[in-house]
Amino acid sequence: MKMNIFSMSLEKKLPALILVSALILASCSTQRKIDRIQKKSIAALLSLADDKDYSDLPPVGTEPHRDTLKVEAPDGNEVIIMRAVRDENGEMVANDVITASYVVARFRNVAERHGKVDLKFLVTVPASLQDSKWQLRFKPRMYVLGDTLELDPVIITGKEYRRAQLRGYQQYERFLQSIVSDTSRFIRLKELEIFLKRNLPKVYELKTDTTFYSDERFASIYGVTEQEAVEHYTNQFVVNANRKKLARKDKMFAKYVKVPIVKDGLRLDTVLTDINGDFIYEYTQTINTQPKLKKAEIAMSGQIFEEDRQLYRIPVENPLTFYISSLSSFVKDEEKYLTQVIERSVTANSSYWIEFESGKSDVLPELGENAGEISRIKKNIGELLSNKDFDLDSITVSASCSPEGSYEFNRRLSSKRSASVSEFFGKYIKHYRDSVKRDKSFTFNLDDSYSAKEEEVINLRFIPHSIPENWERLEAIVKNDSHLSDIQKSEIAEVMLIDDPDSREKRLMEKNSYSYLREKVYPQLRTVRFDFFLHRKGMVKDTVHTTVLDSAYMRGVEAIKDRDYKTAVTLLRPYHDFNTAIAYCSLDYNQSALEILLELKKDADVNYMLAILYSRLGDESKAVGHYMEACKQNSSYVHRGNLDPEISSLMNKYELNVIEETLNNNLNY
Repeated sequence: MKMNIFSMSLEKKLPALILVSALILASCSTQRKIDRIQKKSIAALLSLADDKDYSDLPPVGTEPHRDTLKVEAPDGNEVIIMRAVRDENGEMVANDVITASYVVARFRNVAERHGKVDLKFLVTVPASLQDSKWQLRFKPRMYVLGDTLELDPVIITGKEYRRAQLRGYQQYERFLQSIVSDTSRFIRLKELEIFLKRNLPKVYELKTDTTFYSDERFASIYGVTEQEAVEHYTNQFVVNANRKKLARKDKMFAKYVKVPIVKDGLRLDTVLTDINGDFIYEYTQTINTQPKLKKAEIAMSGQIFEEDRQLYRIPVENPLTFYISSLSSFVKDEEKYLTQVIERSVTANSSYWIEFESGKSDVLPELGENAGEISRIKKNIGELLSNKDFDLDSITVSASCSPEGSYEFNRRLSSKRSASVSEFFGKYIKHYRDSVKRDKSFTFNLDDSYSAKEEEVINLRFIPHSIPENWERLEAIVKNDSHLSDIQKSEIAEVMLIDDPDSREKRLMEKNSYSYLREKVYPQLRTVRFDFFLHRKGMVKDTVHTTVLDSAYMRGVEAIKDRDYKTAVTLLRPYHDFNTAIAYCSLDYNQSALEILLELKKDADVNYMLAILYSRLGDESKAVGHYMEACKQNSSYVHRGNLDPEISSLMNKYELNVIEETLNNNLNY
């Protein structure tokens, strides 16, 4: 009998109608809620948490506990300070329970320590923004030095939303379980067994035989391979269906799990079971300091999702601004100078390889690499002659020979070569003088000052000097030569002990390394060395003592300002002064900083830094004492204390925010 829904009784229609109505009502309710949120511009709030440290307070309901601290004032008197507040009569009384509050300001000063900064803020999600069927996704963003950085998201998940997510995973798991992994289940085993029993009884007997048969032997005996037999009785329809399921794994995951549960890259994913109030999460983001980093801003955007549908984009609130205070603000811009001794006379030297024909002393520019070497020498001399700070007095030319031939012959030859080189470049000096004169006459009238310059060039002296055989350089080259073996080097070193140079050369000729020395090493011994003797222009005294700015120290100071503390410590370590202590303190090298500060005069800056260090080292008595002394010397430190966590924790613990009254009324030192 045919029947449609219109011919069904009202009793049968009712459940379906109720379900449809419920879905429509739920949809309308969701839309009304979204409209209300949008109309009132309801958003999650970024705010600053009260940064007072209450970790040491007793739980509410326990016995009252009054923190007290004995402080030794600089005059030797002891003062007792307790955590206290003023009562209605103006008296200071102990305060045993302090309730944390939320700070509504949009900015805060935060302290950089150890090269890092902690940015703490509250993410407050109003109850009106929550729903058990919703997931709220918040993405904080940080803006530093012109860059935008995505921070880890915060996810607030409703109970029904998470339940729907888990249902999707369960459905997908059931799908995975329907995929066959045991391939033997595809074989029609019963039919295969009947076939073998009837047609291949010997094969059937193998059912209980554990003897291994290769596929080739099986085929030779029975005319069919085992693989062919199995394939014949495999249910290909089931195999194909199973293969299709495997291919649809990703598609089915997307179908069942519309919104996967993300575990990585999140700061928080919490499931709210009871929507009965505002949700508050304290978010802490630690960042590494960088040069020039003085400010960071945090803003947050958000979205509301129902299943995989975005219902609403939560408007972005105004950002929180964190102004980063640093110990670098304590750096002193003092300049340091070094005493420098300036000598009137200076020397410059360089060696060149000028080749000569065997036994000859004439300078031949066309021989070997002489053209390049001569060009280098001329350039060097020209630069020295035109130098604005120095005058060239003389040039010593030292020519050396290699050891082959007699020592007396080489002595005469080296002397001739140094004289020949001096004459060759003396002619260059005359040519240089003439060219300067021509350039001068083209633009200026010749005057006395030029005549003096010309006379100066004319009087430039070349001093020939000779080294008959350059054994010292030979020894150095052999020592560093990679071609010669250790045995050969040892043999040459032994020969070098012979006093007479001719006997020394004769013994070298007997060694198997001599041909290598003659061909590769000896040419390097035929050098011409130029020693240039100069004096500073206008300087009469032989030495002058002067002061110059210490550039290394100033770079260290700039490194502190740029918050590059490792570089600062490296540069300032030798100076052992206040700025060095700042660099040490910034890297948490507290003991090193303390040793320096204890040796310095105890002004306000030094006392404040000592207060920070003693607080880090756990000596609260000394820390408070030095802080109070710093405030007496410089009242600006009363307010500065709130910026540095080491001091602000003491101020909170011992109510040092009333330090001005305490100083005036109680200490009087």
